[in-house]
Amino acid sequence: MSLADTGSTATGVPDTGTTDPCPVPRPGGPARGRPRSEAVERAIIEGAMKLLEDGVPLAELSIERLARTAGVGKATIYRRWSGKEELFVDVLRAAEPGDPELPGTSMRDDLVALLESLRRRGLASRASVILHNVHAQMKSSPKIWAAYRDSVVLPRRRLGLEVLRRGRENGELRADVDLELLNDIVVGPLLVRTLLRPDAGLPDGLAEQVVDTLLQGLRPAP
Repeated sequence: MSLADTGSTATGVPDTGTTDPCPVPRPGGPARGRPRSEAVERAIIEGAMKLLEDGVPLAELSIERLARTAGVGKATIYRRWSGKEELFVDVLRAAEPGDPELPGTSMRDDLVALLESLRRRGLASRASVILHNVHAQMKSSPKIWAAYRDSVVLPRRRLGLEVLRRGRENGELRADVDLELLNDIVVGPLLVRTLLRPDAGLPDGLAEQVVDTLLQGLRPAP
């Protein structure tokens, strides 16, 4: 008899099949089915992280295997996620560092904070087996990549554009600057070093160096 059949779990999280306590709403969409238990959801996400950390390819990370690792029944997972792709997006969110707090003192300081967050993410991706595995496999699933883009990439891009827009309005940038293009130019050096040049360094002070180098040619003329 399996753990799912007996209602017990390998992680000590009850899987009674009844309404879960401590309902937690899902960000980005309405909840489906029964209310969600935060402890059960955490056990499932941590189980997925363990498999990724062990090097399990995304294609082999089945709901059955995940249920065994998390110590829950498959139905418990399907009550929370419609399938592997939706679950994997939440795993990505859990593995990603949080968004930075912007000082708001100037465009320059806010850009440095954004790039420092990107630098730390680059270091984390190199050091974390989970993030390395995730980023290496994500493009193989268009649905997962689209969900990651919508929930992680685009919000951060909008944040960067808002910082640049405020800088232009405050006179910290020339009025003729293309903000979409400039946003790509600002984050480009960090992305190149993180994704295309894994041998390149991501040293302390790199964010300040990139921002100050760019702003030398972008400030309005006296």
